[in-house]
Formats: sequence, structure tokens, C-alpha cells
Amino acid sequence: MKILVVEDDKSTRDYLTKGLTEAGYVVDTAANGRDGLLLAAGEPYDLMVVDRMLPGLDGAGIVRTVRAAGVRTPILLLTTMGGIDDRVEGLDAGADDYLVKPFALAELLARLNALARRPPLGAEPTRLRVADLEMDLLKRTVIRAGQRVDLQPREFRLLECLMRHAGQVVTRSMLLEKVWDFHFDPQTNIVETHVSRLRGKMDRGFNVEVIHTVRGAGYCLRAPD
Repeated sequence: MKILVVEDDKSTRDYLTKGLTEAGYVVDTAANGRDGLLLAAGEPYDLMVVDRMLPGLDGAGIVRTVRAAGVRTPILLLTTMGGIDDRVEGLDAGADDYLVKPFALAELLARLNALARRPPLGAEPTRLRVADLEMDLLKRTVIRAGQRVDLQPREFRLLECLMRHAGQVVTRSMLLEKVWDFHFDPQTNIVETHVSRLRGKMDRGFNVEVIHTVRGAGYCLRAPD
């Protein structure tokens, strides 16, 4: 498997290159955000490991840019910032996982192996449709009643989860796990805030709402009656 490592610290970059090569990966590296972005956008990789703090363009910026370009390669962010808000920001940018420095190589490899085991995009439908709402998973576009709706990466993933469970109640815990990859409750209003923003974008200008709050249970996306 081919992996891109974007890390400005030479000792950490060399350590990762050695460990990943010994684990059987083909490794490309970049020492700054600009070079990392050029490689990430121009080369096909199976996985990416991106440092959060980089000169020129930080890791979150790289993730946002490649996601906006339609690159769906799993991305693991390395960060020295262990706070919940910092981790949420990285995940909101479109990263799939994060690991706080200092880290053990064994844990890094285990997380990368878990990301690599996710089903390939071709094994799933590339379009989702509910009533007048259509999502293209390849082009990363959302259309409602012929009108394009521009979403941030986390909003897109949130809507994708709701559409995949259309007509069903999706609980807050399910959204935390599926959209943010949190297997615990961070005790913030992150879900409520993002659902509110998403609802504003999806329902603005339309007479009928598609995203509904199920009091005491969660949220449901359903076609108008």
C-alpha cells in the first residue's frame, strides 16, 4: 500500500518512514504543507498521515483542500493538541482519525490498518436520493429540487449519515460515532450545532422541511408526505 507522510520534524518523519516501510508500506514524504498538498492532490494514495502543525499550510488546511477536490483517501492527523476542540476541528476539516503526539508506532499502525479495512468506495452506492434530495458521493455535491446546496465537509458527512438512514431515527450517539468517530460523549453541543446549520442550508427557501428533530430520541430525514 502507498502512504503519504506530511511531517515537518525530520526526526519524526524519518521515524515514520522507517517504521512504515518495515511494515510493508511504500512511503512518500513531504516536509511542509505546500509540498504535502501538491502530492496529496496529484498522486493516488491508499492512506495519508498529516501533521496538524505545518509551515505554510497546516494539516487541517491540507485536509479541507483535498476533500473539497473530491479526494476521499483516509487521513490520519498527528497533533500535539489534545483538547477536544482541537480534535473536533481536525475531524471537521475532513480527517478520518487523529493521534496525539507522542505516540507509539504500534498504535499508529493499528489505526492505519483500521482505516485501510474500511470498504472501498466502489463497494457502496455513489449516489443517494431521498425525494427531491440527491447526494453524489464522488463529486461531493448535494442537490435539492435542482438547486445545489454547498456544505462543509462535516455537514456533508452528517447529511450522508441521515440519508443512509432515511425514515429512521438517528440518535445523537450514532451521529457522534459515525460522523465524528467519537466513541464517547464529549459533553458538548457539537451535534446540535451542526444539525442546526445543516437544517438551515437544506430547508432554506423550501416550503417543506426534510430534517426533523425527534424529541428525546434524535433526528430523522424523511421525504415530505
